Amino acid sequence: MATRLAICLCAIAVFQSCLVPVLSKQTYIVQMKHHLKPADYATHADWYSDHLQALTSAESAPDSILYTYDAAYHGFAAALSPEEAESLRQSDAVVGVYEDTVYSLHTTRTPEFLGLEAVDGKWAGHGLEELNQASQDVIVGVLDTGIWPESKSFADAGMTDVPARWRGECEAAADFNPKIHCNKKLIGARFFSRGYNMMAAAGGKKESKSPRDDDGHGTHTASTAAGSLVGNASLLGYASGNARGMAPHARVAAYRVCWSSGCLGSDILAAMDRAIQDGVDVLSLSLGGGSAPYSRDTIAIGAFAAMERGIFVSCSAGNSGPAKASLANVAPWIMTVGAGTIDRDFPAYATLGDDRKFTGVSLYSGGGMGSKLVDLVYNKGTNSSANLCMAGSLDPAAVRGKVVVCDRGISARVDKGAVVKEAGGIGMILANTAASGEELVADSHLLPAVAVGKKIGDVIRQYVKTAKKPTAALSFGGTVLNVKPSPVVAAFSSRGPNMVTPQILKPDVIGPGVNILAAWSGAVGPTGLEKDTRKTQFNIMSGTSMSCPHISGLAALLKAAHPTWSPSAIKSALMTTAYTLDNSNSPLRDAADYSLSTPWAHGAGHVDPQKALSPGLVYDASPDDYVAFLCSLGYTVEMVQVVAKRPNVTCARKFRDPGQLNYPSFSVLFGKSRVVRYTRELTNVDVSGSVYKVAVEAPKNVVVTVKPATLAFKKVGDKLRYTVTFVSAKGAGASRNEFGSITWKNEQHQVRSPVSYSWTRV
Repeated sequence: MATRLAICLCAIAVFQSCLVPVLSKQTYIVQMKHHLKPADYATHADWYSDHLQALTSAESAPDSILYTYDAAYHGFAAALSPEEAESLRQSDAVVGVYEDTVYSLHTTRTPEFLGLEAVDGKWAGHGLEELNQASQDVIVGVLDTGIWPESKSFADAGMTDVPARWRGECEAAADFNPKIHCNKKLIGARFFSRGYNMMAAAGGKKESKSPRDDDGHGTHTASTAAGSLVGNASLLGYASGNARGMAPHARVAAYRVCWSSGCLGSDILAAMDRAIQDGVDVLSLSLGGGSAPYSRDTIAIGAFAAMERGIFVSCSAGNSGPAKASLANVAPWIMTVGAGTIDRDFPAYATLGDDRKFTGVSLYSGGGMGSKLVDLVYNKGTNSSANLCMAGSLDPAAVRGKVVVCDRGISARVDKGAVVKEAGGIGMILANTAASGEELVADSHLLPAVAVGKKIGDVIRQYVKTAKKPTAALSFGGTVLNVKPSPVVAAFSSRGPNMVTPQILKPDVIGPGVNILAAWSGAVGPTGLEKDTRKTQFNIMSGTSMSCPHISGLAALLKAAHPTWSPSAIKSALMTTAYTLDNSNSPLRDAADYSLSTPWAHGAGHVDPQKALSPGLVYDASPDDYVAFLCSLGYTVEMVQVVAKRPNVTCARKFRDPGQLNYPSFSVLFGKSRVVRYTRELTNVDVSGSVYKVAVEAPKNVVVTVKPATLAFKKVGDKLRYTVTFVSAKGAGASRNEFGSITWKNEQHQVRSPVSYSWTRV
């Protein structure tokens, strides 16, 4: 469907509810002072309903309330008029009243690429089979577009009984029968649409109320995180082989919060609230909006409650790269995941009439064009958007029977191919512009099509303009493995610096997010277009939507191996063991222009699950530490209470600088002072008697001193602190930003923290 949001390489956008036609009522999220509930009310829900009715003209207050929140948030979502919302804001029992927000989706070989096929490998005393067995007790909750339960990726062969602690369920719908569609693998399936229905009433598309995924995105992400092993998987012959999730024996609980026009904050919060109560161990959210203060960030607020209960929360960083400061989901208690390539490619070729042959990528699976050259055209249309091949822009008389060059941008890549085909074109060369640089993303187009980078695109565009009779032929090379260099940071992956809290370096890591094969919905073709009638059990997609569930699944493995570790410890293990050299032993590069990547693009680096399972040391942080962090941001006590949901917060304890949080990376801001000093604490998760020495990499204009330079841990679980002092050289402010690292080493481990340096805020 043309309006679907699962096309992952769209810009992240947050659309306030005022963008839809104004109704007399719209959805508001109301935060209450939970502890003020009078004793004569049996439940908070009863109190909320009476309070709403007493303060507003909402005579049907119970019907006005869409959700009552408990675990993730103290309050409710309700359909209110602006006047009723303002009346609630005046109440002493109300913390705040906020308009609902629309979030968007951030839309196989990866187990081998990540080293998860090493059956003989021993990780922290755990063999793969032992880990697989333990991971059956781990439950991964996925908030997305729902689930296609018939997929083989959710088969439960060989799985043990559902953990007795599980409190979730599969909800029945006209097209979803819990007795048939759920099993020991897919143990939960719920849907949350009340917020979306309010927006749909204003002119949006109404959809069936069901956990069933008619989009494909949710099935893809869930199977990436924890899909069962499926043999002979492919997308119409591409990427053929075994498909499996990162934690193939973990359980899956699907929470449908996204619909054709987006994902409403009220629905997301309700799903997080329910997932916490259901008993998930990991929450995976491949969606987001723009940056906002944590007290106004629905996902950050829900994630804080999850973290307090020991739940690891992984979120996509967004697809707004390579622009700087484009990140989403930057709260330090969230794992913020960027995207990189893997060592698999799908080459395709454009041969021009002057015998020049250029390599691009494609997932086209049809009959092809043969070797005969045909006419090649560019910007032949009825309006100024013909170069972009926008709907209705091409002149059929000018493109019929020809290959059309289309500039990438504005509309979806697969939409452009459909426009060319509809106008009578028989092939397409999709050419990048400066916005996408040299990044190549393969698509399963409806006609022969090859995607090329900006440099090749410029050459082809010039050829069309200058040749007397420009011609081209397109051909396809199938699947190629062991591609070098890889990984490469995806150009679309959103970048730092972190504009909400510049003292916290984000993203945290990158994971596989380009051309990822995973399970797909039977309700939609691989392009997601309504005119695409092809059906496939698996699809190849790209986006930080794809990298996020990789990390969610790896977190499930770490949870299985180390059930007592906190979410912060798991995050630390994944970050401090990440690598920054590609498979050609060179520093990671950026697909935008193939320059060297930086921690603002790749964070701590690319995840390495084998090393993460035995990291040696971890940077841990408690919920109280995160409260102290919030207090250090200059927030009022009320703003801290919005996030932490603690009535007795006083901010008596706070950091002198938000960067004092015990985080596995450093973001150093030189302002009025040329000296920045932080203290960190490391916990020994290795063996007794472990000794580590520090190694520092720093730019020439910064002197870094670490004291002590040696840490000797007597026992497992011991905690030791060190202080690092950063001193900027005089006049170094001319340097806009620099990068380095601090690494604690012994013969077995390297516990590495990236460091970013900024002299002025971007």
